[in-house]
Amino acid sequence: MTITLFAQPYDICATGFFFISAEEYDEKAKTLTNAHGDPVEEFEIQFIDGAQIDCEMAKAVGINQANFRRLLQMFEEWDDHEKIKLAIAVGECGYAFDLDGDDIDLLDVDIYEEESLRVLAIRFVEDGLFDDIPEHLQSYIDHDAIARDLGVDYTETVIAGARLVYRCG
Repeated sequence: MTITLFAQPYDICATGFFFISAEEYDEKAKTLTNAHGDPVEEFEIQFIDGAQIDCEMAKAVGINQANFRRLLQMFEEWDDHEKIKLAIAVGECGYAFDLDGDDIDLLDVDIYEEESLRVLAIRFVEDGLFDDIPEHLQSYIDHDAIARDLGVDYTETVIAGARLVYRCG
């Protein structure tokens, strides 16, 4: 999907422009002048159109004039899981992330594609996290209580329309 960004000049006497690539930005930015003929150098970069996960990622890291080129590369190169991990780690957990140097795999975030803490609690019981529970006792398990306990460390969120549960390390 094509990403459309907008360069909004901080100069109120200038008109911004849409662009879809770093090359197009460079071409338009170098010739832009304000109403007085002065060159415009500083822009607020706005995410206008593209995949919802890309929008979430741009919002989390704070797309700007210094990082939009790298973000455009990441939008193309990264898979959805990496984008979700970055959006949660930076946007929800508050982790710092250097787009040019940090490794997404080193961020300590556990993400589960579960609708709620209760569903995650059921999954943990079924996966044997609480050891083997005899079949005749399984009906006595209080999944809601386990979900409340999980709520101390885990949080529910919605990223790009997907309901997720995560834990920041």
